[in-house]
Amino acid sequence: MRRRIKLIISLLLLTVLCIWCASRWDVWFENPEEAPYEAPNVPSRILLTFGDEDGMGSRNISWLCGDEVKEAYVEVEDMDDGTRDQITATGEVFVSRSGKAAYYVARLRHLRGGHFYRYRAWTGEEASPWYTFFVQDAANANTSFLFMGDIQDSIGGIANQLLKIAFRANPDTEFFVCGGDLTERPTDAYWKETFESIDSVGQTVPVLTVTGNHDYLKGVIGTLERRFSLIHSYFLDSMVGENQVFSVQYKNIQFFCLDSNREFPYLWTQRKWLEEKLAASKVKWKIVVLHHPLYSIRGSMNNLIQRWMFDDLIREYGVDLVLQGHEHAYARMTQHSNNGTAIPPIYTVSHCSPKSYRIEFDKRFDKFGSGSRYYQKVCTRGDTLFMSAYDATEGTLYDSLYVVKSMAENRLVDCGHDIPEKIEFTPDPDNKKDVAFAERIQEYKKRRK
Repeated sequence: MRRRIKLIISLLLLTVLCIWCASRWDVWFENPEEAPYEAPNVPSRILLTFGDEDGMGSRNISWLCGDEVKEAYVEVEDMDDGTRDQITATGEVFVSRSGKAAYYVARLRHLRGGHFYRYRAWTGEEASPWYTFFVQDAANANTSFLFMGDIQDSIGGIANQLLKIAFRANPDTEFFVCGGDLTERPTDAYWKETFESIDSVGQTVPVLTVTGNHDYLKGVIGTLERRFSLIHSYFLDSMVGENQVFSVQYKNIQFFCLDSNREFPYLWTQRKWLEEKLAASKVKWKIVVLHHPLYSIRGSMNNLIQRWMFDDLIREYGVDLVLQGHEHAYARMTQHSNNGTAIPPIYTVSHCSPKSYRIEFDKRFDKFGSGSRYYQKVCTRGDTLFMSAYDATEGTLYDSLYVVKSMAENRLVDCGHDIPEKIEFTPDPDNKKDVAFAERIQEYKKRRK
C-alpha cells in the first residue's frame, strides 16, 4: 500500500513538473523567426562607442553596408584645426538565420580633448551623412551621463522620442549607458528598430551597453551572435574567452561591464577578471554595469549565482554604483553602517521598456517604482556623485541622492538637490513625428491610469 501511495505521489509530481515545463517551454527555448532581409547598400546603422580602456582618447565607429566586404574607411576631420584623416575599417560578413550583411569597424585613437570632430563612413563609393562628436577635456573632472536599463522596444515604439526628450533635458550628457536588452530580440527587424530608437544619439555620443538575456538566442545553453560584438565593437578587443566584458576609464570614473547571462564557468572567469581590474583601479569612482540585479526585486532567490560571484568584490574594492536592468521596474538599494548611515555601493535597477513587471517589495530597498519607464542621470562634481531618476514619460523627477567621498567621510544622502523637477515635451506643430508622438504619449498615460 505504501509503495502504491509513493508511486501515485511520484506520478503526480512528475505530471506537475511536466505541465510546468510545458508552460515555460517557449520562455526558455522559443526564438522568434527572423524574416528574410537584405542589407542596405549604403553605410547604415552608424554607432559611436568607446574604443579601448582609454575612454578619453579613443572611439570606435561601426556600421553595416551590403553583403560583401569592400574597401571601407572613416573620413574624420578635427573641426578645431581643420586637419583630416582616413581611418581604415575592418570588415566582416555575418550570416544570420535569414540573411547576411557586411559589418565594419573603424578605430579612432589619440583623439584630443576639448576638440570637436566630424566624420562619415565610406564603403566603396558610398558614404554616410556627416556626424559630429565632442571629446571632453580630461582636465575637466566633472562628468554627466545617462543610464537606462532595458529598452527592447516594440516595432514602431516610442523609445526614440523618450531618448530625445532625455537628451534635450540634459544637454551636458557626455555618453549613454544601457543595462542590457537594448534590443528586443536578435533579429534584423529588431536591430533596425534599435537603431531607430537611438538615432541622433548613437552617432554623436558614445553608447556603452552590456549583454542582456534578450540579446542571446535561447537554448539549453544560450548563444550570443557575433553580430552583437560587431555592432558593439569594443567587445571585439576586450573579450575574455567567450565573455563579453569591458572596462573603460573616463576622467575619474572607471566602468566595469559584465556578461551576467552566462553559465557558472564563464561567470567564474569574469569574477577573476573583475577582481584583477578592481584591484588595479586607482580612480575616484567605480561603477559596475550588468544586466541581472544582484539583489532582485522579483524574489530574494533570483540571480543568486551572480550575487555570489560578484557582490563581495563590489563591496571589498569600494564600488560606488551598480547599474542593472532585467526586472522592468525601478528600485534603489544601499548599504548601511552600524549606526544606520547609508553608505555605498548604490544598487539600482531601471528600465525604459514597453513592458512592466510586478515586483516584490523588500525592506532592503529604499525606493521602488513600477508601471512606468525610467532613466537616470549620473553626475560627478568633485567629491560628490549625484544620481537622479526620472519618469521618462512624465518628465518628472522620481528619485535623487548623492554620495560624498572625501578624506573625512564616505556617505550617501537622499536629497532634492538643484535639478529640474519636471521636464516638458512640447511638440512642434509642423513636425508630424512630434505630433504623433505626443498623441501616443497621452494614450500611454491613459492606459497607465
